[in-house]
Amino acid sequence: MILVGNQRGGARDLARHLMKEENDHVEVHEIRGFVANDLMGAFRETEMISRGTRCKQYLFSLSLNPPEQETVGIADFEKAIHQVEDRLGLTGQPRAVVFHEKEGRRHAHAVWSRIDCEKMKAVQLSHYKQKLCTLSKQLYLDHGWRLPPGHVDKKLSDPLNFTLEEWQQAKRTEQDPRDIKRRIREAWSVADMSGYSFAEQLEKHGYTLAQGNRRSHVAMDRFGEVYSIPRQLGLKTKVVREALGDADALPTIDVVKERNAKAVAQKLEGFITELDAQEAKQKQTFQIALKELRERQRAERKQLKERQEKRRQEEVVERQKRFRSGLKGVWDFVRGEHFRIARRNKLEAVEAAKRDRAEHTENVTRQLAQRRAMTKRHRKALSDSRRIDLNAEAQILRLQLQSHQKKNSKGLTCSPELPSF
Repeated sequence: MILVGNQRGGARDLARHLMKEENDHVEVHEIRGFVANDLMGAFRETEMISRGTRCKQYLFSLSLNPPEQETVGIADFEKAIHQVEDRLGLTGQPRAVVFHEKEGRRHAHAVWSRIDCEKMKAVQLSHYKQKLCTLSKQLYLDHGWRLPPGHVDKKLSDPLNFTLEEWQQAKRTEQDPRDIKRRIREAWSVADMSGYSFAEQLEKHGYTLAQGNRRSHVAMDRFGEVYSIPRQLGLKTKVVREALGDADALPTIDVVKERNAKAVAQKLEGFITELDAQEAKQKQTFQIALKELRERQRAERKQLKERQEKRRQEEVVERQKRFRSGLKGVWDFVRGEHFRIARRNKLEAVEAAKRDRAEHTENVTRQLAQRRAMTKRHRKALSDSRRIDLNAEAQILRLQLQSHQKKNSKGLTCSPELPSF
């Protein structure tokens, strides 16, 4: 599983983040070594203790993310957390563990206090990122999961990784930055390494090839957002220029914006508005269904918890009845029967706890499968809608280009705004 950790302060913010209601389900699995019995109190407790030291980042927060399609039990998460403790030197430190479930996936967060109360010093976490990376790879191998390309060879790291700036740019237009990068890469792989062919392929995906402010090649979408071609492809600017030619022959960003606004805005706006309305309706329907599913699943978990607690109390009473009172109880104590009954009761209590955990795990696994199926159906519906959207935009752009070409063939002056390669 992927392990991502960081040293941090901000006790209140971290507690609020871990208990966010935006997740389908939030379960505080363990709070160990703190006086407080809630996350906010536990983290604030560490913050107060840290004031006796010079440590500003008094917490170590770790997220444990298994592969999307794998079902991982609580015991596997706990084992991974113990391994992290051993490798980072956090064994025995106060710890909290929280499980999150969202979109049919389950992951865990573990937070340790870095403050050693006996020495009043922070635990030193040297090279923790490298240690977590090594352990992450080992966990993939131990479970027989398919290794991410980045773990096999650094050169094979996910080419669709994106920076914070790229994510923010995509967020402004409610697009997934992975999809943006994927479309541009697909256009590059299909094109015959000429400027015109690449521009044509970009157009099919709803982008226009243009000249950037620094005379570099960029792609512009219908929202006016600009994407650097070398950055999206992960290539050097020199390589892109050798393949596509000089960017001076391309229209500038301002020219493309003006041309797009005049050529396609009128036809596109009505069509896109209709599609956006359909998509909004799909999202609204999905949110309603998701809310109903969450409420139903939370009710099921509550009922299971109440049922298990009632059964646990009844079993405790039944086991307690095995001890006789009065002189008979004294006689059982003398002859050792009391200790045999106590040992039997303890073993049965352990087995009952295992049974309850297995029931809880089975319920969680079933609910995760329900959530994944719902998310899959929703994503497919949105994907189909967006595919229609992009194909229609590309078709309209091609019609406009053909219109300009027809005007030129009748003896009219060709617009300087059109790209020439």
